[in-house]
Amino acid sequence: MTTAAAELSPQKSFLDVWLITIGHAFTHWYPGTFYVLLPLIGSELHLSYAQIGSILTVQYVTGAISNLPGGLVVDRVGRKGLLMAVSLFWVGIPYLLMGFATAYWMLLCCSALVGMGNNLWHPTAIPLLGSRFPTRRGLAMALHGMGANVGDALAPLAAGALLALFGWRDVVMMNVLPGMLMALFLLIHFGRPQPGDELAARRATASGTLRAIRELARNRTVTMLSVGSAFRTVTQMALLTFLPVFLARELGYPATWIGGAMFALQAAGFVAAPIAGHLSDRMGPRQVIMSSMAMSAVVLLFMAFAGGSAAFVFFIAFLGFFLFAVRAVLQAWLLEATPPEMAGTAVGMLFGMQSIGAAVGPLLAGVVADRYGLTDTFYFLAFTIVIANVFMLFTPAPAPAPAAAAAKAN
Repeated sequence: MTTAAAELSPQKSFLDVWLITIGHAFTHWYPGTFYVLLPLIGSELHLSYAQIGSILTVQYVTGAISNLPGGLVVDRVGRKGLLMAVSLFWVGIPYLLMGFATAYWMLLCCSALVGMGNNLWHPTAIPLLGSRFPTRRGLAMALHGMGANVGDALAPLAAGALLALFGWRDVVMMNVLPGMLMALFLLIHFGRPQPGDELAARRATASGTLRAIRELARNRTVTMLSVGSAFRTVTQMALLTFLPVFLARELGYPATWIGGAMFALQAAGFVAAPIAGHLSDRMGPRQVIMSSMAMSAVVLLFMAFAGGSAAFVFFIAFLGFFLFAVRAVLQAWLLEATPPEMAGTAVGMLFGMQSIGAAVGPLLAGVVADRYGLTDTFYFLAFTIVIANVFMLFTPAPAPAPAAAAAKAN
């Protein structure tokens, strides 16, 4: 076995996998709560649809700017356990400050801070898991992705229940403590150097930073996956922003029912993630991704046709099943096409492009809603997921990373 392969030999610990997954859940818990609070915040501060969308736009613009540098920092520093704890702590504090916001600009500032902290998590956690499960990356990424679904599903459900008893500012503050405790636990458990940290730190020298970026930019698989994923994220984030608004203003749902609908959306994604991850390990990622995205487009069109009828709610869980199934598969495909020493940078590039999509999506959907009505936003979302699928069609088939190929040869 080569030196690189030996250094990256996986040390499988399902305890570590589940702890990382729980931490991932908390990075999604905060925004999952915030989506349910947005209609109340918008009403109290008299915000337009475009202003509501722009709050998330600012968050994801800063995320897009900070993702690639964050990935480079991970590859250079290598202390993945420490950086995971820092990321989770960094996400929670701005949401705490939002509970004191009295003006639109204050919300924008807090959103910018969230964007920087939240996007440090993925370049840290995903390469760590990928290096430990090189032959089951799809499943490992799916387990990690299930944490996102748990956070996204339970957060709106809990927020909807709490809003029946407390004001939105109180709910924001109550949400911070569990995440802070989890950040402390991660720091204690993962604070020691992790397998692969020394390798990453040694290879990611200052002189190699620009070379790594150029290599990734020339990697067609990485670039196509990143751009296609950006369009998929336009669909996802615009949906998460305006589905609660649609349910509240068009269908007249109370906060508790809205939380239940958002729970159904994410719970379906929770079920789909391990299925998609397992299938991608067996069949390859392209087939899984393209079929899931195609079905997402179909369901979105059905939701647009349903409009304000009861059938609209029926399609929510179906959409979650197909839309959220592909996140982990995209990440696994990316790691297969990336050398281990550049994994953090590649993940940063992927999530940087996704942050651009997340920044543009809510704002564009808000403009469409202001001009044509909320129902027409679902036609817009169906269009963007189709574009994402076209990029997947022309993405080269996955090729094994050099270290993984060397390990197999030996």
